[in-house]
Amino acid sequence: MTPKIPASTAPVRGPAAAPAPAATPASLAAPAAASVVTTPAAADTLAIAHSATPAAKIVILANGTFPTHPVPLARLCDADMIICCDGAAEKLVANGLEPGIIIGDLDSVSPELKERYGNILVQDTDQDTNDLTKAVNWCVSAGIREVTILGATGIREDHTLGNISLLADYSTRIDAVMLTDTGSFRVYDRSVTINSHPGQQVSLFSIDPSLNITSSGLKYPLDNLTLHSWWRGTLNEAIANTFSLDFNSGKVIVFLGYCQV
Repeated sequence: MTPKIPASTAPVRGPAAAPAPAATPASLAAPAAASVVTTPAAADTLAIAHSATPAAKIVILANGTFPTHPVPLARLCDADMIICCDGAAEKLVANGLEPGIIIGDLDSVSPELKERYGNILVQDTDQDTNDLTKAVNWCVSAGIREVTILGATGIREDHTLGNISLLADYSTRIDAVMLTDTGSFRVYDRSVTINSHPGQQVSLFSIDPSLNITSSGLKYPLDNLTLHSWWRGTLNEAIANTFSLDFNSGKVIVFLGYCQV
């Protein structure tokens, strides 16, 4: 059974390509090997991931709300490899798709699925990272440079906020976009011009409360605005096919709403 994708799927008008990730700082390296137990077949999958072409479509499915919008569903169905965060494997299999790797502390995976997919389990018991970060760490260790994150929002608001904010941490190591049922989140660490369309919903967030930003091409212009709280840069919209953000330092998390049909 394949998830149903409505025929009226609207095209995604995504942001401009993000810059190549910087070299991994030692402080952000993958967790110590002692906390990770990889089955032989999962190790084989790691070798496959190492040899994946740059165009390989890698999806991380977190254990939040399973996608229902046609955009993330299409990305899920088109993936070359789906990496499930712990209990997300249950939802994926229930929707007729197969995981490539199941990673986490595995406390949310049923005995039935553990037996069925025992050859692709990666148990990571590190208590200082959540399952989404464990999946990202696995991708980085496999040499994967670009991922789409799905299922990272919904169910619990604290998990949603945490997962969105973690994008800023991941951005130094991997090019990650998070797709939800309403839009996309991506991180930029320098001034940028982003592809858009008139009327597209745009919201900006900064982890650094001292970050100042100036915009062009938005309905409500930002003139050296300090993003001192998360609401400060929200509920804007594009007025052209591109908009620009100018800031000197820090990282900006950009939300773009999907095309309305």
